[in-house]
Amino acid sequence: MAKNHRSDRPPVDTASRPAPDAVLGRLASGPSRASRITHTEHLPPREGRHAVWPDRIRAEVVAAVQAAGIEHPWAHQARAAEHALDGESVVVATGTASGKSLAYLTPVLSTLLDGAEAPNGRGATALYLAPTKALAADQCRAVKELSRPLGHSVRAAVYDGDTPFEEREWIRQYANYVLTNPDMLHRGILPSHSRWSSFLKALKYVVIDECHTYRGVFGSHVAQVLRRLRRLCARYGAAPVFLLASATAAEPAVAARRLTGLPVIEVADDASPRGELVFALWEPPLTELHGEKGAPVRRTATAEAADLLTDLTVQGVRSVTFVRSRRGAELISVIAQERLAEVDRSLTGRVAAYRGGYLPEERRALERALHSGELLGLAATNALELGVDISGLDAVVIAGYPGTRASLWQQAGRAGRSGQGALAVLVARDDPLDTFLVHHPEALFDQPVESTVLDPDNPYVLAPHLCAAAEEQPLTDDDIALFGPATTDLLPQLEAAKLLRRRTRAWHWTRRERAADLTDIRGAGGRPVQVVEAGTGRLLGTVDAGAAHTTVHEGAVHLHQGRTYLVRSLDLEDSVALVEQASPPYTTVARDTTSISVLETDTEVPWGEGRLCFGSVEVTNQVVSFLRRRVMTGEVLGETKLDLPPRTLRTRAVWWTVTEDQLDRARINPEILGGALHAAEHASIGMLPLFATCDRWDIGGVSVPLHPDTLLPTVFVYDGHPGGAGFAERAFHTARSWLTATRQAIASCECDAGCPSCIQSPKCGNGNEPLHKRGAVRLLTVLLAEATEATDSGTAIPETSDPGTVDTRTMNPRTVNPGGTAETATAVGTGETATAVRVGEATGTAGTVGPAGLAEPAPEQAREPAAPGDAAPEKAAPVGAARDDAADVPGEAVPTEAWGQAAEAGAKVPKETAREETATKETASEGEQRGWVSDEERPDRMPDEEDRE
Repeated sequence: MAKNHRSDRPPVDTASRPAPDAVLGRLASGPSRASRITHTEHLPPREGRHAVWPDRIRAEVVAAVQAAGIEHPWAHQARAAEHALDGESVVVATGTASGKSLAYLTPVLSTLLDGAEAPNGRGATALYLAPTKALAADQCRAVKELSRPLGHSVRAAVYDGDTPFEEREWIRQYANYVLTNPDMLHRGILPSHSRWSSFLKALKYVVIDECHTYRGVFGSHVAQVLRRLRRLCARYGAAPVFLLASATAAEPAVAARRLTGLPVIEVADDASPRGELVFALWEPPLTELHGEKGAPVRRTATAEAADLLTDLTVQGVRSVTFVRSRRGAELISVIAQERLAEVDRSLTGRVAAYRGGYLPEERRALERALHSGELLGLAATNALELGVDISGLDAVVIAGYPGTRASLWQQAGRAGRSGQGALAVLVARDDPLDTFLVHHPEALFDQPVESTVLDPDNPYVLAPHLCAAAEEQPLTDDDIALFGPATTDLLPQLEAAKLLRRRTRAWHWTRRERAADLTDIRGAGGRPVQVVEAGTGRLLGTVDAGAAHTTVHEGAVHLHQGRTYLVRSLDLEDSVALVEQASPPYTTVARDTTSISVLETDTEVPWGEGRLCFGSVEVTNQVVSFLRRRVMTGEVLGETKLDLPPRTLRTRAVWWTVTEDQLDRARINPEILGGALHAAEHASIGMLPLFATCDRWDIGGVSVPLHPDTLLPTVFVYDGHPGGAGFAERAFHTARSWLTATRQAIASCECDAGCPSCIQSPKCGNGNEPLHKRGAVRLLTVLLAEATEATDSGTAIPETSDPGTVDTRTMNPRTVNPGGTAETATAVGTGETATAVRVGEATGTAGTVGPAGLAEPAPEQAREPAAPGDAAPEKAAPVGAARDDAADVPGEAVPTEAWGQAAEAGAKVPKETAREETATKETASEGEQRGWVSDEERPDRMPDEEDRE
């Protein structure tokens, strides 16, 4: 077992808390347990550096802070406050529990106190944005407690989908510190800006908490929402300063500037103290079972994490176990409760699950129990990853690498928030990336966290926000600089689609419906599916529309609050899944088909005789069946066919090809070609999160021995979001390092013919057939040897990420039929498609889609509707980040016939490029006969992973 003590600094006094080394020692007691720890990292305690508050902070605020037990600020807090008071936007990018909240709260409270002296009592206001409801609620509690000595000068209130209607008018008229989320800002506040005019006119600060979470397509949407906010503030004569808080990240000022569109100063020198952190890497043991092709099978991370949660609870250690899916959170909670019952039945009630999909009152009750200490252990999705104050925790268990180093450290930092020592344990899943990381700790502990990737100029993102902005206030040429250069090309297309109309010098929204309802900023699309108990009619919760096909299809196993239900029926038209309580000895995993065609190649570089390419593709996906798997072992018990409509995605991809001569040098004959490509594809998708700010649920892949567009053996990896999310582009730029790590991960695995730790995927629709481990290693060796010189020379990708013309049907991933279900859209491309089969747990890009690629809005609701509940995928996700219940505000409906009329105005599909495609399920042998084999995964933002509130 490797150990790495990073400093000889003296440890802090932790006599009152269990020592993390002692807790880990008890977890690892016994010969079989000790061997599971592959590495232990000791992060030493750190002393803090104090400063003084800027003299412009009002004395009453300094006194309130001191009354809260904080005599002096840390140096980074004082520096950030100074910039804020100078009117400079600033991002504080320091570690967990470093006091980022106080860094922005002191200048905000001081300014609000000044504003309270105005004749109307509200001469200054501040807006706080959190990616989850839980974080906003937690921050509201903290603000009220801190500002209590200030009396009624600070009036903080949460304004989200859970806010009662009777309180909303008071908040608009009297609150001076409003806490909300980007979804409510997008659908509730900005479209009704006239009702918020007095608040916006006085807006001095906009606080963006946990801004590192705004990445990919979600981050790109939020960037455009913030530009709309700035535009309306300017209308009312305000120019707020933006204060951003981020976990430690690479180039935080660059990411913050891209998010806000403003110059941002960076404060990243963390001056706060830190207790000792013991971080263990834990690999579950091999079982006696054998998987596909006789491959060895490890114990699941879910079962292993449940054991650790049980042991920690028995020890009286307060802990949270983070898991990537809602189902995983429920399973870990249930297993831990069952095992605790065998030890002490009084402990079963001290462990629970926390995830999106619960009703608001259920979530709040769990939060109260966690704060009070009534709960000792919690199995949670990343709904609790962010800055919610759950101080007093002694340990964190992370069931599977969370996708980025930033999230890993964010989750690990949940323990030890009171300054005491803490334990973090990363339990590896049986997949290539996790296996690589637990045996290469330097990839976690010696590497900086990733840069945040977002692309506000993505036309699929920008188009609906231009419509929303035009409804809020007609667009003029002066707005082009604010929304970006892509605006110039998009405005005529939106006008042609009859969504905007130019009158004199401005573009106006032409419809009666709300333009804000054209898109779901979290990329879910469509209204959430209500999960209803058939016998009683009781609403159990909701599932994101994009996840419904894979999580609540007929026959699916659905878990809620520790209870197991079987889905009796799924009505896509009414968005209702009827379930009945049951106790099946299995879980269900959806299986789907995938096809891909190249629309346009933006750039390519030679890799010897092969090519590395980046461009636009169209991917068609259809859920065709589901597997029943035994809970503890994963053994497949059977497969059931499904009849669900296909869904189509236009996105960005990176792909590489090889020639016959390269195959000869790699000794790859036709019999093993499909298996070698397939194995390389599986492993490369698993390894990409090390090089792009994504996880494997953000991306998908297809491998084809002879693709009709390239006419060569080809491996594709694509973004799982309309228009792309920047991940494939990052893969293109880091391809040599990315595929080198992929080759290393395969070659270093100790198995003979491939296993889940290297090339097998439990979600592969071809049943992991064919796969050829040695062939993949030889193929990547030849490819990389010849790629070195070509990639070193570099070829720049054009700055635009436009996947094609943004107009009606040619942009639409899908068209909408009157029943509200998806139909396969006409494909526009330069080649035929190749169809692949895989098994997945979540959907890709789902939801109904209207003209110009805009999501069809939810059914009729009030203009500022109450929360529909969360809409998390079962990625990453809800109707409205994190995909938990952050999706709080669907809007009014846009009639389906309106989309049809608008679509008629769109550009015609060129006849020479139009092709009709239908995804069909085929066996691996049938695929080989057609000359292709594929695919690893459809992108999905993780089955419930983006579990945001």
